[in-house]
Order: sequence, then C-alpha cells, then structure tokens
Amino acid sequence: MTYELFFAICLFALVTTGTPGPNNIMFTSSGANFGFRKTIPHMLGVNLGLNSLHLLMGLGLGAVFIQLPILQNILKVLGSAYLLWLAWKMLGNSIAAATNTPIPLTMLQAATFQYVNPKAWVMAIGANVSFSLEGDLYSASVVAIIGAYFLVGPCTNACWVIFGKAIGRYLSSPQRLKLFNIIMAGLTASCVWFIWL
Repeated sequence: MTYELFFAICLFALVTTGTPGPNNIMFTSSGANFGFRKTIPHMLGVNLGLNSLHLLMGLGLGAVFIQLPILQNILKVLGSAYLLWLAWKMLGNSIAAATNTPIPLTMLQAATFQYVNPKAWVMAIGANVSFSLEGDLYSASVVAIIGAYFLVGPCTNACWVIFGKAIGRYLSSPQRLKLFNIIMAGLTASCVWFIWL
C-alpha cells in the first residue's frame, strides 16, 4: 500500500462525495432549513452508512450483485421510492414551517438511506473495483478505502451544508423558504430519473 494509492483513493472520494447527488441536495436543504449544527447527525449518518457499504463490498457483497443482477433492479425501485419520500418530506418542510417546526434527518435515517441510495452503491462498488488490491494487500486496501472516505466525506458534506446555510440567510421570508424547499424537493425527485437511465 503506497501513499500514491491512498492519495488516488482520496481524490476518487473527493469527486464522488463532492459532486451533486441525493445526499448533497439534502445537505444543502438541511443547511438552509436547520443550520450546520442541527445537520451534524445527518452528516454522521451518511458517512457511517456509506462506509458500512464500503465494508460490505470489501467483505464480498459485490460478488452477490454480479451473481444476482435482479438485486440491482430491486435497489433501483427501493431507491426511487425513498427519494420520492424524501422529496415529499422536503416539500412538507415548506408547508409545515408555517404550522410547526420541521426536523432534520436523524443519523439513523441518513445511514439507512445509503442502502437505497444508488449513488452510494456506485461509489462503494466503484471504489472497491478500482482500488482494492489482490492477495495479502486486499484487507489493507479496503481499510484505505474506508479511511479515505472517512477523511474526505465529512469535508465535502460540510461544504454542501455551509452552502445551504449561506443560502438560508436569503430565505428569511416564508415565501422564499417555501420556493427553495419546492426547488430542492424537485431536484431530489429528479434524481429518480437518473437512476433509470
């Protein structure tokens, strides 16, 4: 295991966790609606869930997907349903804000979402296929993948939450906040389309 390989894994983690997707849309929305501190459990849950997927891939779950391709379709259906539910919840934040206090995702909800989040599966499979080494170095390479995502993931997540918090400053009126939540719900729902491409 070399520093160059670990650096390459970190770059891969930066690109995969830093680019737009369901998690980052939700981080932006949560940052705007709840602020950074209240979004920390959400960020912890995403990182725990994603890294547990990396661990499962390292333990051989990727081979199961190769042997049973129907699992990919089941994952697409579950992921689509969950994304639509989250979009509905975001849309509800704009409605509920006027009547009661909405709450951010919990650590458990965010961790569980990773198991139906197609981008999380692509990250886990892609990292394992691209960077796991054969033979005696296999375990060390899986640990390096998990370590890289534990280092890089929270940093990119925090950037999206801070971006959302910055946007939140301009959403002081109920009408602007409602429009923002509608847009974020629409973006989250649109992720379903990308699952089925």
